[in-house]
Amino acid sequence: MADKEAGGGDAGPRETAPTSAYSSPARSLGDTGITPLSPSHIVNDADTNVSEQQTFLVVVAIDFGTTSSGYAYSFTKEPECIHVMRRWEGGDPGVSNQKTPTTILLTPERKFHSFGYAARDFYHDLDPNEAKQWLYLEKFKMKLHTTGDLTMDTDLTAANGKKVKALEIFAYALQYFKEQALKELSDQAGSEFENSDVRWVITVPAIWKQPAKQFMRQAAYQAGLASPENAEQLIIALEPEAASIYCRKLRLHQMIELSSKAAVNGYSSGDTVGAGFAQAKEHIRRNRQSRTFLVENVIGEIWSELEEGDKYVVVDSGGGTVDLTVHQIRLPEGHLKELYKATGGPYGSLGVDYEFEKLLCKIFGEDFIEQFKIKRPAAWVDLMIAFESRKRAAAPDRTNPLNITLPFSFIDYYKKFRGHSVEHALRKSNVDFVKWSSQGMLRMSPDAMNALFKPTIDSIIEHLRDLFQKPEVSTVKFLFLVGGFAEAPLLQQAVQAAFGDKCRIIIPQDVGLTILKGAVLFGLDPAVIKVRRSPLTYGVGVLNRYVEGKHPPEKLLVKDGTRWCTDVFDKFISADQSVALGELVKRSYTPAKPSQLVIVINIYSSECDDVSFITDPGVKKCGTLRLDLTGTSGTAVPARREIQTLMQFGDTEIKATAVDIATAKSVKVGIDFLNY
Repeated sequence: MADKEAGGGDAGPRETAPTSAYSSPARSLGDTGITPLSPSHIVNDADTNVSEQQTFLVVVAIDFGTTSSGYAYSFTKEPECIHVMRRWEGGDPGVSNQKTPTTILLTPERKFHSFGYAARDFYHDLDPNEAKQWLYLEKFKMKLHTTGDLTMDTDLTAANGKKVKALEIFAYALQYFKEQALKELSDQAGSEFENSDVRWVITVPAIWKQPAKQFMRQAAYQAGLASPENAEQLIIALEPEAASIYCRKLRLHQMIELSSKAAVNGYSSGDTVGAGFAQAKEHIRRNRQSRTFLVENVIGEIWSELEEGDKYVVVDSGGGTVDLTVHQIRLPEGHLKELYKATGGPYGSLGVDYEFEKLLCKIFGEDFIEQFKIKRPAAWVDLMIAFESRKRAAAPDRTNPLNITLPFSFIDYYKKFRGHSVEHALRKSNVDFVKWSSQGMLRMSPDAMNALFKPTIDSIIEHLRDLFQKPEVSTVKFLFLVGGFAEAPLLQQAVQAAFGDKCRIIIPQDVGLTILKGAVLFGLDPAVIKVRRSPLTYGVGVLNRYVEGKHPPEKLLVKDGTRWCTDVFDKFISADQSVALGELVKRSYTPAKPSQLVIVINIYSSECDDVSFITDPGVKKCGTLRLDLTGTSGTAVPARREIQTLMQFGDTEIKATAVDIATAKSVKVGIDFLNY
């Protein structure tokens, strides 16, 4: 293939670095401009790449969560069995252990030490002075969502205030999961499992911007899960899509419907939620020993009620973010079509922790809390763990107070810091709902706990309200509530109260594992998701013939007597346009000047739909294709030389190719959101 000599996938930033410094590529690159040759057309070659499928023995999905993480796997020979990872050592009272906390510990020399409960417990047992040297990180995934200009060099801050490279931490975490999973697979199979036998799936929030998705892939390459040459070995799956795939398989006994009906068998609807969950929990507890879930290869009963064109919303509420995605069914196979670009925001259960921290600042003073976190980081972690298990006990109908144990060093350090007792602070703070109990605990009334949930839940409901206003969403049949935060009865009740009359609200039983299981199913059959909405508008910079009165004068460029308009954004695909997976969009261009020896095609993206020029605000460069036009060795080159440019929209990556039709030379590049 000709594209290999032309630097296969390696038209990277090295060769093209000089071009990015110029503001206007057409003016600055002198003779490398292009001008459109043909009206654009979309070619659907979505099915041509089926033949080169690699075969893997097993699919392993990693749910890398903000607060907790885990993996699950399935052997391609028996895809109906999904195995959730082994039990983790060390767990918290009152918190079920199918996943492990997303916490990581590095030694003072910045080498990986441990992950999950092990990291937390080891850190906790260190002498406070020694602990200051160690780097402990938790809940760091949110950084990818909140950093506007994410790059390979973005930093994270450990509990002791020291900075580390985010890419390194993510790679360490993924490498840890890789090793755990391969070890478990080898133990189970009785023989060594190689990484090449595994297809990996990593889930990310759908509302993440493109750079964050690319960042996750880079971290996975660094961790050795796959490599750029073997990119198909890793699929980056969107969390709500994974949840959606799993929900399709649900049988009625595997979910709880929050009924909006009046009393059912003598229960009022408020009771049924509680009772349904109690039964479900009992059922899960009995099955806790078995970590294998059978996914019957049928379409679940709920699903069989859905008809062609029916719509449903997946609300994926986790630790860090809430993702809302609207899908539509396409029969006969029940393929999914994303109807509405994913929306959501940072309204995960972390918001509740943040409110708790604000409450502590109100009682004990912000200056004290800040100092305590730095000086006694392990005790702070302890306090948040104690809060976590009480947070899970919050419920709309709860009447008895919730007790949170304050670590001894909190009480002790407060006395040193302020010169009076914690008890005194509580009496003085006039926060009515929080009292001091003689056993050394903070006693919160249920109202106080519910108040901590309120801002986060209000944001989620408001977001859903906005979504339901959209015409495409008005006829939704089902709302699936998934993700770890979906276990919170307060959230369930709020969603039910607000939308129970609009659609049926369904919660899968083991709601915290929904995404993990769906991601495994996705890895077994990636073709199930057929259509996505493009999150960005993509195009290339071109020269057009200058039209007086239509084009701004400052864009005029006269070259060899021809008047050109520079910096024109020639659109490939618009934000929010439907894109089938694997779809190719083709455009043809011709060199602006027949004698050119090289052409440079710069690819740009923007979140806006109506982009006219590459200099418009918000337009970012995300790729460069350089095509050498020499070497036609005597063959007659047509006067209007055709350069075809293709963009192919893959799972979370986009590849661009340019082909010189006269010589069949071609170059390829992956769209890059981190290095421009």
